[in-house]
Amino acid sequence: MQPQVDIRQLNEEINRESIFLEQIQRELSKSIVGQSHMVEKILLALLAQGHILLEGLPGLAKTLTISSLAKAIQLDFKRIQFTPDLLPADILGTMVYNPKEADFKMKIGPIFSNFILADEINRAPAKVQSALLEAMQERQVTIGEQTIMLPQPFLVMATQNPIEQEGTYPLPEAQLDRFMMKVIVDYPKPEEELKILQMNSSSYKAEIAPVVSLEAIQKAKDLVKQVYMDENIQKYIIDIVFASRYPERYQLSGISNLISFGGSPRASINIALASKAHAFMKGRAYVVPEDIRLVVHDVMRHRIGLTYEAQAEQITQDEIITQIINKIDVP
Repeated sequence: MQPQVDIRQLNEEINRESIFLEQIQRELSKSIVGQSHMVEKILLALLAQGHILLEGLPGLAKTLTISSLAKAIQLDFKRIQFTPDLLPADILGTMVYNPKEADFKMKIGPIFSNFILADEINRAPAKVQSALLEAMQERQVTIGEQTIMLPQPFLVMATQNPIEQEGTYPLPEAQLDRFMMKVIVDYPKPEEELKILQMNSSSYKAEIAPVVSLEAIQKAKDLVKQVYMDENIQKYIIDIVFASRYPERYQLSGISNLISFGGSPRASINIALASKAHAFMKGRAYVVPEDIRLVVHDVMRHRIGLTYEAQAEQITQDEIITQIINKIDVP
């Protein structure tokens, strides 16, 4: 059951408290040209307390975006370069023996930061990738017999290259499911790349200034949870997710042979949270179906398994999701 909220009052508060988003985007534009979709989705993940997986070719400002955002919010940022020889202890930390005191002392790893860039995450084997599971879900890390809470906010932004297959390891489904969104990062437009060329071939150096406090971010996250979602909207989300599991129930038998597995309950939860965050970013205190349609591809594309038939016909998850949302009745 949802608590009763005064929509008008909440709307005024959201309009007042969401101003910092424009300030952040304006500050990021000093160093990042284009990529508005990626920037918007990273901010959305921050507000909804989710993690984000970016898939794109090298040189598309993925690292620059997250490091610039950390500067704009004055938060800690760590980059972890995933390689085949990386060990879980290199990420989480380990117990180190101190011979002087004849005791073990904890040495924490780079995971203890607000923003974590897991660069080329699919270059490390599953054992290393799984080291992130507890951190991403429970926001805590267990080293030896000690469990330590991670700083808040905590956001993992992982990147992977879609074209390089040699020396890479597919992410386990259990880990993929812990990412709120998988965002496809594309090339910039010609006019954007011209501006990038001009910026990087001159003496211009962007200085990102802090424009928002941690308190403002925490308050915004609390307001996102209060955004109203009607029960009909909730049922709309459930129908979308269930249609990915049982397409024949929704007169989508044409795609049933293309799907090996559908979205998990985390898909429903994350569509709801992402929709609320999107409504907040638009200055609204309530979710409309358009919010869902604008986030559903990013939330669902890594949660739908394709059969060999779908892969042979080069059908993508995005095409399947589009068929689903075109078929489900909008409330």
